[in-house]
Amino acid sequence: MPHVMLERPPADEYAPYQAGYVASVPDGDIFEILSRQGTEFPGFLQSLGETRGNYRYAPDKWSIKEMIGHVNDTERVFAYRALRFARGDTTPLASFEQDEYVPTGNFGVRTLSSLADEFAHLRAATLDLYYHLDADALARRGTASGFVVSVRAMAYVIAGHVAHHERILMERYVEEA
Repeated sequence: MPHVMLERPPADEYAPYQAGYVASVPDGDIFEILSRQGTEFPGFLQSLGETRGNYRYAPDKWSIKEMIGHVNDTERVFAYRALRFARGDTTPLASFEQDEYVPTGNFGVRTLSSLADEFAHLRAATLDLYYHLDADALARRGTASGFVVSVRAMAYVIAGHVAHHERILMERYVEEA
């Protein structure tokens, strides 16, 4: 589907705590990167196997299922922010507290496969939103968690957030187990 090409956003278009997410996105078409993640990340999760879903590398850390539940929640929240800002909504949006969302998400009772499928569906919806935004909408900004962020930057933050958690899964959950 044709779309506007997006350049990597400058630092004034996202919160300082999101810089690592933006930096972790490889060079290239952000829409292709998001699309690739939409199939590759669920495939990676499926490869872990259902029996590993409740694995924690330390007692006080999230299980794999909880981490994927967090990734899914964050995809929803970040895409919602992008939608609000793209539509010109200037209402400042509150932050969301991941450490309160995860325990109430009941991710441990789900299958890893269902969480992977949910991610694929969410990413398809995120892409559908972004594919239909014009250059003006992509340039719009709003405030979330007390920081100004552009719709363009949110695409990079979304991709970078997934890359961040995939890296953590590889380093602390797969390689250590």
